[in-house]
Amino acid sequence: MTARSRGALARRLTGAASAAALIAAISAVAPALAQDFRFEEVSVEGNRRIETGTILTYAGISRGETVSAAALNDAGQRIRETGLFRSVEIRPEGGRLVIEVTEFPTINRIGFEGNAKIDDAELAQLVTATERRVYNPAQAQTDADAIAAAYAERGRINAVVRPALIERSDNRVDLVYQITEGGVTEIERISFTGNRAFSDRRLRGVLATSQAGPLRQLIKSDTFVADRIAFDRQMLTDFYRSRGYVDFEILDVDAELTRARDAYLLTFNVREGQRYQVNNVNIASEIPGLSTTRFDEAIRLDRGDYYSPTAVEDDIARMERIAIRDGIDFLRIEPRITRNPRDLSLEVTYVLSRGERIFVERIDIEGNSTTLDRVVRQQFRTVEGDPFNPRAVRESAERIRALGYFADAQVNARPGTEPGSVVIDVDVEEQPTGSLSFGANYSTDDGFGLVAGFAERNFLGRGQLFSLDLSTSENNRVISFDFAEPAFLGRDLRFGFGVDYRSTDNDSALYDTDTFRISPSFTFPVSENGRLQTYYAAEYNDITDVDPDASDIIIAEQAEDGVWTNSLGYSYSYDTRRSGLDPDTGILLRFGQEFGVGDESFVKTTALASAETLVLGEDVLLRATVEGGIINHSDGTTRVTDRFFMGSRIMRGFEAGGIGPRDADTDDALGGNKYAVTRLEAEFPLGLPEDYGISGGAFVDYGSVWDVGSTRGTGATVLYDEFTPRAVVGASVFWDTPLGPLRFNFTEALEAEEFDETRGFDLTISSRF
Repeated sequence: MTARSRGALARRLTGAASAAALIAAISAVAPALAQDFRFEEVSVEGNRRIETGTILTYAGISRGETVSAAALNDAGQRIRETGLFRSVEIRPEGGRLVIEVTEFPTINRIGFEGNAKIDDAELAQLVTATERRVYNPAQAQTDADAIAAAYAERGRINAVVRPALIERSDNRVDLVYQITEGGVTEIERISFTGNRAFSDRRLRGVLATSQAGPLRQLIKSDTFVADRIAFDRQMLTDFYRSRGYVDFEILDVDAELTRARDAYLLTFNVREGQRYQVNNVNIASEIPGLSTTRFDEAIRLDRGDYYSPTAVEDDIARMERIAIRDGIDFLRIEPRITRNPRDLSLEVTYVLSRGERIFVERIDIEGNSTTLDRVVRQQFRTVEGDPFNPRAVRESAERIRALGYFADAQVNARPGTEPGSVVIDVDVEEQPTGSLSFGANYSTDDGFGLVAGFAERNFLGRGQLFSLDLSTSENNRVISFDFAEPAFLGRDLRFGFGVDYRSTDNDSALYDTDTFRISPSFTFPVSENGRLQTYYAAEYNDITDVDPDASDIIIAEQAEDGVWTNSLGYSYSYDTRRSGLDPDTGILLRFGQEFGVGDESFVKTTALASAETLVLGEDVLLRATVEGGIINHSDGTTRVTDRFFMGSRIMRGFEAGGIGPRDADTDDALGGNKYAVTRLEAEFPLGLPEDYGISGGAFVDYGSVWDVGSTRGTGATVLYDEFTPRAVVGASVFWDTPLGPLRFNFTEALEAEEFDETRGFDLTISSRF
């Protein structure tokens, strides 16, 4: 036998011996692993607060019971899972089983250290651990994570929270959450890729999130909140699709931290797709005998309009209201869209069919501890027993959120107790609705002023408005009180009651005025975008502190002392600036008349028409406004407190009372019974970062005020009593600052009369705090 053969044989014998030894060892251990135990005694050691019987119940092992080794392990695990013990050891000692435990301490006090941006009371609401209860490390870590999440929602994603224990006597500890708040993680830049139709600036204006910039310490900035990105995605999608981009999608949103981890860089990657116009709109009925002609009046979407899901939804809502009016229940309206990619057009067909017969069983409202149930129910056009309409429920939910009374409002439908019925659940979270404010303002018309106000938008939980405002400036003092019930007698009828007192101290005139007015009113809708207000007014006017050198006309008017007038009036408004089919264009129309009754007989008529549109990728706003008024008195006599004056709000470029009829001898502004003005203006970006809040504008104003009426036989000479037009051209700078919005107007009068008082610059600022 060779040496190599002898080595191989030795290795085989050694391997066989090892295997035999391993088999023998397993055979010897196996009985031990499968061993059963029977204990004549079960004892617990180390427990001071938890009763022995309680621990034995958790273990589930009784004296004299036969248990396996696996059952002993399970018993130990059950005790550990209670969260009451720091350590658990189960030890068989012959016929005796020993359960040795070390209890977790009891929490003596819960505190917070290092927090400055969130106070203790708010943090305590996030903590689930409780004083005088057993400390649980898993629970403490969960609470620490909740606190860190609260800081992250405020833009402090680097906040670190650590639970720490301070040992006390009798197995007690103080649980302290040690907080390192870190700095605010701002949005340093928001950018877009793939956008061609709209600029980054315009798209940033759509988002709820805004970016910081070089002046972030002085100018508004925003913090990063991850949950807000989903809302921004929806806002951006709605913006594009309401403008005809039916295929628009957001590919992804990249949120990247800067190297210093103190700011985010957000990038929205979008695909705009093609823009589609409506080629045709039809109505088709799948219900035998149902004519579609009755629904024609509901269609506002028209050929040539850019497709908008919002416009389609509005058409369907109007058609459903017609169906309810005509007693057609359970009508289902489905918009079917046919696309023609060749000419980028769409054909919209509204298909009428029968829907499921489902009724509203009841409406349950929860979470409103202050607001009365009826305030929430008034937002529903549906009541118990009505056919269920998911669209109507969604609209009701939007109206509830729009009230501003609730931080959150969820409206959902669930199956009712009977087949074919649903229960509508309304779950609201109330928020403060009152405000107390103090502030300051400045205008070149009235000078520097102070303002104070109290307002409650949900007075006594009834959904009523109660407000009191006081303001004073160099030239006037105003006290006003307003009360409004938006659902008078449970209907869409707004009742208002206002009281105003105004006192003027005219530095530019030789007289002062006092005005007191009480006016109850009712306002109600007359069309989708139109509202009508009717009112009664009792007004007191007095001319005071007339200088002997004042105009004879003013002196004669003052001799009549204070005058009470009673009047009835109405005001109609039509506004599509937010609800029109074209999101780029809005129209505002206002027309009103006030009729004097009793001793003073007059008719005061005012009107305004305004249209605005966005152009050049919606970066530039163009607006045109025509405004005017006329007072017709039965005897042709009016007072300076009745007549129109054209301040800078109506026509820029002149001092308050700087144009219109004047006394030739005293230069007193007398006002006029007629006025008319046309304003053309544009607002546009100046190329500065949006976080500066600075934009520009240009405008042209053209108009006049004229016709004093009777001069009461004074023989005074009145200048510019006939229509004499003025024209002004100017530029504006708008600055949205932390102190409030500022507007700077630089003007040049192109047409002015000799005694007009022009103004080349004016500034308006207001702030509330």
